[in-house]
Amino acid sequence: MNSIAGRHWLSALVLLCLVALGLGQAWAQDAGASEAASSDQGPALLSALAESSFRDKEAAIDAIAESGDERARRWLESFAEGKLARVKDSGAIVVVLENRGRNWPVADALTLEPAGEISRRELDRVSINNSLRGYLDSTLALIDLRVDDPAQRLAAARDLLGEVEAEAVDSLSELAAAESDPEVAATLEQAIAIARVEQGDVAAVEALSGSLNGQARAALMQASRSDDVALAEAAQAALAESEQALKLNRAAETLYFGLSLGSVLVLAAIGLAITFGVMGVINMAHGELIMLGAYTTWAMQQLLPGQPGLALLLAIPAGFLVAALVGVAIERGVIQFLKGRPLETLLATFGVSLILQQLVRTLISPLNRTVVTPEWMSGSLVINEALSLTLNRLYVLGFAILVFAALMLVMRRTRLGLEVRAVTQNRAMARSMGIRATRVDILTFALGSGVAGLAGVALSQLTNVGPNLGQNYIIDSFMVVVFGGVGNLWGTLVAGLSLGVINQVLEPWAGAVLAKILVLVFIILFIQKRPRGLFPQKGRAAEG
Repeated sequence: MNSIAGRHWLSALVLLCLVALGLGQAWAQDAGASEAASSDQGPALLSALAESSFRDKEAAIDAIAESGDERARRWLESFAEGKLARVKDSGAIVVVLENRGRNWPVADALTLEPAGEISRRELDRVSINNSLRGYLDSTLALIDLRVDDPAQRLAAARDLLGEVEAEAVDSLSELAAAESDPEVAATLEQAIAIARVEQGDVAAVEALSGSLNGQARAALMQASRSDDVALAEAAQAALAESEQALKLNRAAETLYFGLSLGSVLVLAAIGLAITFGVMGVINMAHGELIMLGAYTTWAMQQLLPGQPGLALLLAIPAGFLVAALVGVAIERGVIQFLKGRPLETLLATFGVSLILQQLVRTLISPLNRTVVTPEWMSGSLVINEALSLTLNRLYVLGFAILVFAALMLVMRRTRLGLEVRAVTQNRAMARSMGIRATRVDILTFALGSGVAGLAGVALSQLTNVGPNLGQNYIIDSFMVVVFGGVGNLWGTLVAGLSLGVINQVLEPWAGAVLAKILVLVFIILFIQKRPRGLFPQKGRAAEG
């Protein structure tokens, strides 16, 4: 009996302990929640912002920015956009999500969670003016300058260029001194210098001397018109250095675009140089072989949708093979019967070019096709604020150099290259030494045609693909071959790059059409002095 009673007492004691523990935890949670609620400065900060006059709102904005609250940026952004409002009845601050109709959807400014809809008549907007908006831009940038991500800090620093308010200079100076990233620090110092120059500080002009930034040059331009003689002279000197630096960067950009255009001409002409040098054939269908390489790239992207990078890589060997096979068909079907008759060859290959163009129009479409550029070829390589290099042209330039190097290896290190050079110098002597000139002609024409296909693959990344694509490059290709020296690869490289740069230099002031005319006149005059081009061929080519 006593044992049973003892068990009842023990059970009651355990139950009492559990109840006490539960009440203690509930009390602790309530106390913690109460303490957290009491420590939340959000209501006070937002109330100060809503109740302050325009003159005092800047202090309220500073208090929010310096609070370290993770919601501070959202509050200030909403205030800048005119979306903060106070509920008339409760005094609660809300964020207006959409201001149309009678009832506006809102979010609680403290929790940032949707709070239903409220009639617009029950809301009082937190007023803002243009002066405060400018101050908010600087304040938001200061918040971003305190984050851990260097890229985000750099973006914020760049946004401040030309936008720094006089009141924010001291704060920015402290941040610039404490900044660990050199690029961010330099950008902040430039933003501070612009603000000080705008305030008439002569000493700050030196920091902007030679700057390529548009905001910095605008500040110097404004200062150069100042009534302060010392400030105006210093700004004019700094502006002259900036203009000189800008001219150098523009010249570098022109050179880059010229080399890019020249690399395309090299790719288009180098195959023509091989076949022209070995066989003496004026192949007017060479442009259509370029076109076929471009269409091969487009076709590979249709076979591999959503994978433009892989399709482009596979299009390189595919474009070479397609153009090479068509080249062999042209050589076996037309050219072999017209050897030694250049005029008939020119007319026949011109007819072949028309047939290929019409074939593409019939089988595919007369409309241009767009080839998607892979992500790794998109965008630009930014050198500085005045010079950026487009990646697709940079890749094409590198591709042209690789193709040229591969051709040089073939011509210098393989049996085919040895036989090609032998036939080029003296066909009769090469035959007497056992070289099968007909086989060399076929392989040479296939090689030259395949390289034309590679040119088409490269061009597909620079322009639209259409039936007339090759016609835009055939004349330029012949000019490159003649200017560089028939059959000479080095001559083709130098001539292609040179003509590309010359054309790019002339275009800005002469126009595209007149620039081409001037280049053509230059080549005609040059050929009068050096009929065999920059690097004349030896042997049979020289005798011809």
